[in-house]
Amino acid sequence: MICVLASCLGYDIQSCSQAKKLYEQLFFVLTVKINKCSCLRILWRIIFSISTQADTGISFSDCAVITGATDGIGKEYAKELARQGLNLVLISRTKEKLIAVTNEIESEHKVKTKWIAVDFAKGREAYEQIEKELAGIPIGILVNNVGRMYDYPETLDLVPEDTIWDILTINIGAVTMLTRKIVPQMKAARRGAIVNIGSGSELQPMPNMAVYAASKKYVSYFTQALEQELAEHNVTVQLVMPMFVITKMNEYSDSVMRGGFLIPNARSFARSAVFTLGKTSMTTGFWTHGLQYFFMKMAPQHLRMLIGHQLTRRLRLEGLSQKKLT
Repeated sequence: MICVLASCLGYDIQSCSQAKKLYEQLFFVLTVKINKCSCLRILWRIIFSISTQADTGISFSDCAVITGATDGIGKEYAKELARQGLNLVLISRTKEKLIAVTNEIESEHKVKTKWIAVDFAKGREAYEQIEKELAGIPIGILVNNVGRMYDYPETLDLVPEDTIWDILTINIGAVTMLTRKIVPQMKAARRGAIVNIGSGSELQPMPNMAVYAASKKYVSYFTQALEQELAEHNVTVQLVMPMFVITKMNEYSDSVMRGGFLIPNARSFARSAVFTLGKTSMTTGFWTHGLQYFFMKMAPQHLRMLIGHQLTRRLRLEGLSQKKLT
């Protein structure tokens, strides 16, 4: 039981096979389309279910492509996939950060790592560059992680127009167009996995984060539709909907950055989320996020929106307070 609790908190449980098995069973229940399960069904699966890894058809000679790979969840996804033996292609905006992350990963794991410095906010020209640099590379996994959030929660009229354009271009454009570039290869190979990082903010309209939350709703619908399109081609498509995680995106809030039981760090989150690939097409990625998702979905949407509004009001004040100090 101690091993199980340790694993839930993000500690390495590889040496404890019994704890790992129990952890897998718990994780399976809390992440497999939990909104469709009754309380009794969840309890039954916690006690009795046996979770098995589905075959995504991915070989260790294939590469994993990760966007937004120099910070937070994207960086930790890259490190976890490298730990499992996959070669990597890291895509992000800043060349210096890409070189640093590449060196870090290659020093820790015996994998090949390529990096592509590109700004997704530039639109079409970014994908032309990526397409050229990916030519001839066998891609087994695509992790669409890159995203843009407000500097802090704010009402629409006070959000800079450049920020809004970036959110639309990056959050919607990147997941769509990069997937469009890579899907033909996966269909031809009849194998692969696409992981789209959404957000728990898409569960309801989110005042003070209206554009961001709406962009993540797009990611949700896009991913679910793509899953149906690619099922006959043996390509796995997964939607990951994290709640709060300690990342650079949330630096405006001291309360979020302190972390806690409900707010894991990026490393713990990514290790848990990667574990779900091939097991479920929709997941929050982390077991306490699964609990939050379950209880949130029990409330009607208008109540969730009211609660969300109160939360973003408080976070907005934190952001404004921090802005005054800088």
